[in-house]
Amino acid sequence: MPEIDPAFLAGSHALDELPLCHVRLQDDARWPWLILIPQVAGAREIEDLSAAERRLLVEEIVAAGNAVRALGAALGLAVEKLNVGALGNVTPQLHVHVVGRRHGDPAWPGPVWGFGEAERMDAGALSRAMAAARPALAPGAQPYPPFPGRGPG
Repeated sequence: MPEIDPAFLAGSHALDELPLCHVRLQDDARWPWLILIPQVAGAREIEDLSAAERRLLVEEIVAAGNAVRALGAALGLAVEKLNVGALGNVTPQLHVHVVGRRHGDPAWPGPVWGFGEAERMDAGALSRAMAAARPALAPGAQPYPPFPGRGPG
């Protein structure tokens, strides 16, 4: 496994290992937030992944979205919108943020990146968040229910 940039280690917690990505829980109580870090040595951009790895990354982003919704529910931070971004301006190692957003959250409707100072989760919240997110990342986890008016898939 390639090394994880120390910037991730300082502000997040290891949550799980998916087939492509190492998953970390961002330690900021303001938002339900996961970071996917593809375990491909030297990858800085999505284009650095093979076609198969890119397809797998999309599937893992969807799973992370399900997990973000689950951890948001566990923390009382209902997710109305998922923000997905692979910025890399500060930390160049390829990574994808999956952030749960809601009307009235501290940065709504603006971006969360660089907004104020992180508010660390207390031990109980961190435990609840991890316990809620892990099952949604597990192989075979049920996808988030479709929006009203849309059929399955």
